[in-house]
Amino acid sequence: MVDAMTDKQFKTILEMVDMILDGCKDLEEAKQKVQKLIDNQQGKKEE
Repeated sequence: MVDAMTDKQFKTILEMVDMILDGCKDLEEAKQKVQKLIDNQQGKKEE
């Protein structure tokens, strides 16, 4: 089953990415933070 993303959810995700980018010194740090969020989310789905 695929859940459709609402405009509000999409906007929230983009705002989170914007906050991550603002808080990072460089692109590599931003990539690491985003990957950590992805890994954490995948771990929750498996439980």
